Amino acid sequence: MQIKHIPILLDNYVWIIINHHNHCIIVDPGCHIPIINEIKKLNIHPIAILVTHHHDDHVKGIKKLLEIYPKLLVYGPKETCIFGTNRICSDNDCIHILNYTFKVLSTPGHTSSHISYYKNPHLFCGDTLFSGGCGKIENGMTLKMYSSLKKIMCLPNSTKIYCSHEYTLNNLKFSASIFLNKEVLEFYKKIKNMRLNNKCSLPSNLEIEKKINPFLNLDKLEIQNATGIHKDLMFKLNILSQLRKIKERYKY
Repeated sequence: MQIKHIPILLDNYVWIIINHHNHCIIVDPGCHIPIINEIKKLNIHPIAILVTHHHDDHVKGIKKLLEIYPKLLVYGPKETCIFGTNRICSDNDCIHILNYTFKVLSTPGHTSSHISYYKNPHLFCGDTLFSGGCGKIENGMTLKMYSSLKKIMCLPNSTKIYCSHEYTLNNLKFSASIFLNKEVLEFYKKIKNMRLNNKCSLPSNLEIEKKINPFLNLDKLEIQNATGIHKDLMFKLNILSQLRKIKERYKY
């Protein structure tokens, strides 16, 4: 399996999974032209699309791709049907494509029906988990986001995190503002150097995320102090909610 990224829009990545026969799977095509250009450049043949959720920057290229490649299988949650999904996925479904098996994980929070795709050690998690951060939480979805992050944390530490945005450097700036430790500083220096050289910061891996990502460390005293929330009956949910609000106000 070979996995390549295609930068699209402002800061999105489309992931392309290629097998040894030059067949490929496209993950979250937010537009079509860069994808088609890359397909032609690499001389690869698309077989399927995996969609994590319904936001435009993840689905807007589907219909054009279907016009060009009408036999494409498009997998996604029910919320993406109007954008061209023809194979609806639910939690714990197994998808068999190109001799690979992907397990569908329900990971709501950013949207109500967000899903991720896991093939050990690769996790394509859309906008649920970012390197150093997590996605914006839809109103009323804090508990679901909390459960989704917990579910991801139960995967092996070797899991590679293929999220859909190049947010890593800004996320680490925020992380260092409230959760400063040796691992955050070292990772920040590494990612800053990569971005200065216009390199993709992804995939990350779960082991490092457990050390540097404040949204995976809600029980740490620094995070509780930053949010002003300490132990009560729902303190981790309240911390997650408040931490996301602080993140959205943070000035880089």
